[in-house]
Formats: sequence, C-alpha cells, structure tokens
Amino acid sequence: MTEFWYFIASIFEDLLFLPFDWLREWQDSTWWGANLLNFGFVLIAAMAFLYWLKQLDSFENEDHHDYSKS
Repeated sequence: MTEFWYFIASIFEDLLFLPFDWLREWQDSTWWGANLLNFGFVLIAAMAFLYWLKQLDSFENEDHHDYSKS
C-alpha cells in the first residue's frame, strides 16, 4: 500500500509541479518573464469585469418591470 502513496507523491513532485520549477528557475533570469502568467490572469480578470459591467448596463437599459409594486 505504501507504494501507491509513493506513486502519487512521485506524480506530483516529478510531473505536476514541473512548470512551477521552470518558473522558479526563470525568475532568476527575467522578472517580466516569470510574472507573465500573473499578467495573463490580471488581463483575464479585467476582461471578465468589463463584460460584467456591460451586462449590468444592458440590463439597466432594458424595459424591465418592478414586480414589488404589484
């Protein structure tokens, strides 16, 4: 049974964490390159926020009813 847990640990250490090891090594050579992933996440969040604001604006401009007064 312990071989199973060592296998799972090996998958995480040798395969799944490999991109993070590359980013850690890349950080020493270029700060911009190492933070490229973070900039991508910020760009995606900004685009989602702008889309959300656009949807709120379109909902506000629609002719909707106020059902609380009926």
